[in-house]
Amino acid sequence: MYIYSFSSLTTAWFIFVEKLKQTVKLEPTTVEIEERGIKLRLTVVDTPGYGDAIDNTDSFSEIIRYIDEQFERFLRDESGLNRKNIVDNRIHCCFYFISPFGHGLKPLDIEFMKQLHNKVNIVPVIAKADVLTKKEMQKLKKKVLDEIAENNIKIFSLPECDSDEDEEYKEQVRQLKQAVPFAVCGANTLLEVKGRKVRGRLYPWGVVEVENPEHCDFIKLRTMLITHMQDLQDITQREHYENYRSERLAKGAPPPKRNTITEDKISTTNEKDRILLEKEAELKRMQEMIAQLQAQMQTQQQ
Repeated sequence: MYIYSFSSLTTAWFIFVEKLKQTVKLEPTTVEIEERGIKLRLTVVDTPGYGDAIDNTDSFSEIIRYIDEQFERFLRDESGLNRKNIVDNRIHCCFYFISPFGHGLKPLDIEFMKQLHNKVNIVPVIAKADVLTKKEMQKLKKKVLDEIAENNIKIFSLPECDSDEDEEYKEQVRQLKQAVPFAVCGANTLLEVKGRKVRGRLYPWGVVEVENPEHCDFIKLRTMLITHMQDLQDITQREHYENYRSERLAKGAPPPKRNTITEDKISTTNEKDRILLEKEAELKRMQEMIAQLQAQMQTQQQ
């Protein structure tokens, strides 16, 4: 909702413009990363618009549809003749970001995770960790975990270490488990701290370093993703995909069209152009109203 405010000594006007209905968009981005000599091809699917609408009742349906489409594509390829070169586009992990400003999970958070915990590995993440003190963060983490347990939500749990694992690895896993839900902060700015370049945020009282374990859990989250990627894939194959496959074959329904999301985007191009023209016309009308109000204000002040 856009709010324009004009005030004089005794008068104030507020003009409310109806907010267009927000929709969830899916934006896949594929990157190649290298960690400790291991090259990985990672696809990140961002969901801008999630939770931004006034009515978020159906905000996760597009996300569920996308996950199911990747399962369906894999099932189709797995059932084909050429099974040696199957590209796995299934979603193996979902970072669910939780606001640090509330007192735990919102109803939308709980409903979303309930809808998805049988389809994807959920990793809860508290965003903007730099707005809370360490004591406040620990309190929020405990609250989030308690609410997850109370609502029987399944999140990704790090597997137990084998008895023959070295002590360093066991300690790493222990620290990762204690960090859940991971609290992170982000920054695009490189700052110089004690003669070295760091990615962080500059405040009057100091610098918050993204990759400093004392400041946030970003390093731990990255370590979890890299070192336990195979565990995430195994659970996807063993549980989430098999559940989808069993339900899909039991129903015997015809497979959906390939690339339905891409087709939807193409078909809605004209609709987006129409909405843009309407917004431009609305903006012009509002500018005319503003000019009239300013003229009225000047008349009253004379």
